Amino acid sequence: MHCEKRLSLTKEGLFLLIANCQLIIILYLCRIINLIIFSFMKKIVLSMAMIASIALVGCENTNSQQGADTASATTEQAVVETPEAQAAYAYTVAPTSVVEWVGSKPAGKHHGTVNVTSGGVNVENGAITKAEFVLDMGTITVLDLKAGDGKEALEAHLKGTDPEKVDHFFNIKEYPTASFVFKSFDGKKLTGDLTIKGKTKEISFPATVAVSDNAVEISSEPFKINRVDFGVNYGSKSVFDDLKDKFINDDIELVVKAKATK
Repeated sequence: MHCEKRLSLTKEGLFLLIANCQLIIILYLCRIINLIIFSFMKKIVLSMAMIASIALVGCENTNSQQGADTASATTEQAVVETPEAQAAYAYTVAPTSVVEWVGSKPAGKHHGTVNVTSGGVNVENGAITKAEFVLDMGTITVLDLKAGDGKEALEAHLKGTDPEKVDHFFNIKEYPTASFVFKSFDGKKLTGDLTIKGKTKEISFPATVAVSDNAVEISSEPFKINRVDFGVNYGSKSVFDDLKDKFINDDIELVVKAKATK
């Protein structure tokens, strides 16, 4: 009887041993499977990170290239739009260069100057081949009135620095400069494009041109331009028909005294 009991216990022990072994094998297999899955996921994550990095670098390079192309295009456009501003001149405008002006109306007239502050001249075989003169409209000066006797008020009106009269005349905030770009000189008349308030018109005027090794001097006789051609309409009877005798003449008389030196 003892033998049968001992045998029964042995069988139970054997079953427990087998069950324990099976459990250990299952746990070991689960661990191996987990390691395989973790390793596989890690590879996927690393691959995705690498792909994302490559894509990001590619985007940055593309954006940089596009930015460079845009900057290049902008620079090229600026050069195309303002060739005179980028040109190199053998002679540079001297600070003494001015344009004298006279404006008139039935009740009288005023006169003054505006400075030519930049530009230059190129010469070949004693003749002008290229030239540009830039006027600083902020330097408009009235010479026939004294300070405190209407001088400042008229200058502010002409420049458009009076907030209520900004665009009556030259509106220097929006149009700070005017320019004259040379086209030709036939020995008696100088021809070129005059730009005022963003409007350009070809003009010709009688002038004397003197060229030397160190300087080019241009002196004109008095000539007239029509200010309405350049959008300066204030007080013009050709624009407004109800002014009676309160109009200002459309013609402005000018005299050019310009010099460029090496």
